[in-house]
Amino acid sequence: MIAQSTLKLLRDRFRAAIGRIGGDPDADPGVRVATEARFGDFQCNAAMALARKLGLKPPEAAQRIVAAVAPELAEVVEPLEIANPGFINIRLRTSYLARCLESIEPPAAGAEDRLGLPKVAQPERVIVDYSSPNIAKQMHVGHLRSTIIGDAFVRVLGFQGHDVLRQNHIGDWGTAIGMVILGLWYIAARLQRGERPAEIEKRIAELHALRGKPDETRQPVLERIAAEWSLDLENQALDDFADADIQLEQLELGYIFVQALVAAIGPLVIRVKRDDLIAVPQKVTRMLQQGGPENELERRAWRRAREISVAYCQSLYDRLGVLLKPEDFRGESAYNDDLPRVITDLRLTLKPRDRSRPAADAYGELRIDQGATCVYLYDAKHQPRFKNPDGQELPMIVQKSDGAYLYATTDLAAIRYRLMECVFPAGKGATRIVYVTDARQKQHFEMFLAAARALGWLTPRVNVQHATFGSVLGEDKRPLKTRAGKNVKLAELLDEAESRALRTLDEKLDQETGPQRGPLDEAQRREIARRIGVGAVKYSDLVRDRNSDYVFSFDAMLAMEGNTAPYMLYAYARIRSIYRKVEARLGKLDPYGPDVRISLDRPEERTLALRLVRFADTLDIVAADLAPHVLCSYLFDLAGEFMRFFEACPVLQAESDSLRLSRMRLCDLTARTLRVGLGLLGIEPVERM
Repeated sequence: MIAQSTLKLLRDRFRAAIGRIGGDPDADPGVRVATEARFGDFQCNAAMALARKLGLKPPEAAQRIVAAVAPELAEVVEPLEIANPGFINIRLRTSYLARCLESIEPPAAGAEDRLGLPKVAQPERVIVDYSSPNIAKQMHVGHLRSTIIGDAFVRVLGFQGHDVLRQNHIGDWGTAIGMVILGLWYIAARLQRGERPAEIEKRIAELHALRGKPDETRQPVLERIAAEWSLDLENQALDDFADADIQLEQLELGYIFVQALVAAIGPLVIRVKRDDLIAVPQKVTRMLQQGGPENELERRAWRRAREISVAYCQSLYDRLGVLLKPEDFRGESAYNDDLPRVITDLRLTLKPRDRSRPAADAYGELRIDQGATCVYLYDAKHQPRFKNPDGQELPMIVQKSDGAYLYATTDLAAIRYRLMECVFPAGKGATRIVYVTDARQKQHFEMFLAAARALGWLTPRVNVQHATFGSVLGEDKRPLKTRAGKNVKLAELLDEAESRALRTLDEKLDQETGPQRGPLDEAQRREIARRIGVGAVKYSDLVRDRNSDYVFSFDAMLAMEGNTAPYMLYAYARIRSIYRKVEARLGKLDPYGPDVRISLDRPEERTLALRLVRFADTLDIVAADLAPHVLCSYLFDLAGEFMRFFEACPVLQAESDSLRLSRMRLCDLTARTLRVGLGLLGIEPVERM
């Protein structure tokens, strides 16, 4: 078993050696992967800093480091070399690489393939907050990045052995919920009347057309709609509508209708039964938030809308192959009862400071501004930490003058729960929290996290990371929309990806022949196309730095060449085909037999072995920096190095049986690494393609 990543091993040994000769034992030892193969496999640049501290020339400091560390690494590295102005070049021994790979056993049946990597010695309690759709709305391309990126974080951190909890902080509360409930009642009533969704869409278009028209034009249309609605409510009890069998698309349509209706009313007074329609959504929301048996009907309708939305989202998560489950949904509603306590804590803790005295650290003050409850945040010099475009200090509003709470209040309640109450198998309270949202929410997170620190909830012992990401763009370099200017629905995007993947696969199969491929029936072709299509959507997102915007292109993501999912899946399938060819000609061979030794005499063999050993290093970087594109780059390089190895080092035609088994083992280790790596990206491999 590989005890730890090679990079970590080298850093630990160099750090200890530098400490023994008078350097800082806690400082970064400066060990990095070499930028060019001629400099070795790794380099250490600590000599320059050590030279300044000890009053030496950099080459002299490098000599002292080499003398101190060489005995510790005798079985790991070749004799260390010093290059001007004091770099230490590190080249791993071929015997060390071979031992590392030989220690990796095949996984037991049904067991996780860990490629010989142990789990972390000190696991963190990690919460990853990602996806976060809203109820009564279909998921669109805007939800794609958070869902895919967050899922990759969960998989990598879980693979390393951390205690990971998934949290899907859905928008299921707030001022819009009254409209959602009204929309549920309206759509249920109209569907029971026999209306088709197209008729309701036509009515929505009619309402949109009314905006800006004179009152005398709008009033008769609006009164007709309200009268029909009132009649529906009189003819059937609301509790029947609350339990109606409605799908997400219909629920969303009802919500859009209520939005359009409220927007069209303007200053007019339009009544449904005896209530002023413009005030009904707020009234329903207020009744919902107050609770109590007298408002159970609103609660039932809200629960039904939430159930419909969660079921819809889960169907897409299952299709995408992400790990989120219904039990991971914890929306804004879960913190509703905690919001008054948040305000109380803010009031008791964030009291006005004496500005004439220096502050020990950044702090916050709670003040009432025009009736709203606001948190003002300052640095240790009493300067505002946040300002608006005009240069004025910018507060974080936590409660409006009418008593309503905001996103910031809910997020404070959520982080309080996560830090103090959330129960993990290994204990209570997260030690690391990762929020996955688009970059436009950067200031919001900076503000509420600063408030959490000012409250004393968030301490330096907890690592909180806001993992932002850029936008998905269309060919016009603007956020991706349909031709009609609407958000691209995620389900439709996946439909198109799978359809195109099937066409690409069929074209490829038509061009290939050979009994080793074997026939693929309709079900197999469609399953392979599904994996390629979904994998292509995921990989094209994860392959680039998450903070980058990218232009969405089916042609680019489904290309069989370049750093794409189809290329990676083909590389894996091609390696698997090697085994089938060997079995067909020579029978079943065991490359993991007790007498098999890995030979790395050819440079292509050594290069491939070095890349395989660096898998652990790569996962450490991905986990620390939340950078899945680093894993994509690693897998692409691994696939390329395997192709060069395969062309230069025959497997079937190897010079000896022992060499054939060695190369078969390298093939299998590469396939396993690709499989595990793609799995950590949430991509299912294919055995044939």
